[in-house]
Amino acid sequence: MKSINHQEEAVTLHNTTLLTVYHNEVHTALGEILDYWMHNTHDPVHGGFVGRIDENNVPDISAPKGAVLNARILWSFSAAYKKTNKPDHLHLARIAFNYFVSNFIDKEYGGVYWSLTAQGKPLETKKQIYALAFAIYGCSAYFEISNNERAKSVAQDLFRQIETHSFDAANTGYLEAFTREWKPLEDQRLSDKDVNAKKTMNTHLHILEAYTALYRIWPDNKLKTQIKNLLKNFKDHFVDPDTGHLVLFFDEYWNGKPGIISYGHDIEAAWLLPEAAEAVNAPSLIIDVNKLSVKLAVATKGLDVDGALWYEYDPANQHVVKEKHWWVQAEAMVGFFNHWQLTKDESYLHRSIESWQFIREFIQDKTHGEWHWGISGDGTAMKGQDKVGFWKCPYHNTRACLEIIKRIETIGNYDSQ
Repeated sequence: MKSINHQEEAVTLHNTTLLTVYHNEVHTALGEILDYWMHNTHDPVHGGFVGRIDENNVPDISAPKGAVLNARILWSFSAAYKKTNKPDHLHLARIAFNYFVSNFIDKEYGGVYWSLTAQGKPLETKKQIYALAFAIYGCSAYFEISNNERAKSVAQDLFRQIETHSFDAANTGYLEAFTREWKPLEDQRLSDKDVNAKKTMNTHLHILEAYTALYRIWPDNKLKTQIKNLLKNFKDHFVDPDTGHLVLFFDEYWNGKPGIISYGHDIEAAWLLPEAAEAVNAPSLIIDVNKLSVKLAVATKGLDVDGALWYEYDPANQHVVKEKHWWVQAEAMVGFFNHWQLTKDESYLHRSIESWQFIREFIQDKTHGEWHWGISGDGTAMKGQDKVGFWKCPYHNTRACLEIIKRIETIGNYDSQ
C-alpha cells in the first residue's frame, strides 16, 4: 500500500475487497451528487445558481446568493471534472466561474462580497476572509482544468489582498473580517453561533486549504512561506497539546477564548494539515504535521455506536450535541482513512467505512438526490434545514468522495468499476 508518506505495504485480501466496494459505492455517490447540482440549482431567471432550495426540494429564486456557496460550487465542479472528464462538469464549472468573477468580485475595493441579491447585486459587502479563501480555492481548481489565466490572476490578487489587509505581521495569523473598504469591523463572526473573535481556527484552516490549492498552480516563495506559517499556527496555537482537540477562537495576541469542541473540524484538520505540508515538500515539517494529524484523529471521540460522528461538545456544560450533520460524516470518511494510511491501524479504515455506511443509510436523500442536512439526537431527520443554502453546498460531500476515490486508486489492487 502507498501511504501518505509513499511507503509501500501489502494490502490484505480482506481489505482489498472492502476497498473495492468502498471505491465503487463512493464513485456512484459522486455522480449522484453532481447530477443533483446540475439539474436542480441553475437559476433560470437571474443566472448563476439559486440561493436556496428547501428541505422539500422547492427552490427559492428570490433568496440571496452567498459567496461561500458559489465559490464551493465552482470548486466542486472544477475538482470533479479533473476526475470525470465529463463535458457537463466543465460546463458547470465555467458557468460558476464566470458568474462569480462577474458578480462577487468587488472591482472597486478588491475582495469578494459576502452576499448578493437574487438579481446578482451587492447585498452584504463586508470582507469576510473565509469567503476570500474559498474564492481562491475555487479559482485555483478552475485554472487546473481550464488554463484560464484570469482564474489564476483572480486567485493571486485575492491572496495579495488577504496578505495586505488580514495578515497580522506583528503576531502572525489572520484577522477575520473587515468592512467593504477594509476598515475594522466590530462584529467579525462568521455565523451567529460563533464567538466574536479576531482570529479563528475555521478561517485559518480554509486559508491554509486555499493557499495549498493556489501553490499547486503557482509555486510562489511568499505563498510557500505563509503555508508554513499557517502550519506553525496550528502547531503552536490551534491544536491543544493536552487534549488533542482544536481551540477555535483567539484574540489577536493568541489568547484563547472558551468555546466548544467541534468533532467535525478536528477530523477535517487531521487530513488537511498533512495535505498542506506535503504540497510544500518540507520533510521535517511533514513529520511534525503528521504527529499533529494523529493527535487530532485520536482525540476525535464523538462516535456513536452506529459509526456516525456527533456534532460538538460543550466542555463548560459537559453537554454533547448528538446531531449528526452531513458535513461532519463526510470529513470523518477522509480523516479516518487518512489516519489508517498514516498509522496502519485498521480500526480507522473501518471507522471510515462505517462513516460512509451511515451516510448511505441515513444522510443520502434517496427521493430527491443530494444529502440531507443531518440526523437529530433522537435518530429522526433534522427538520427545517435547507438542501441548498449559504452553508449547504456540494463541497464537503464531493470532496470526500473525490478524496476516497483518489486514495483507494493510489493504493491500487482493487476492482474499479
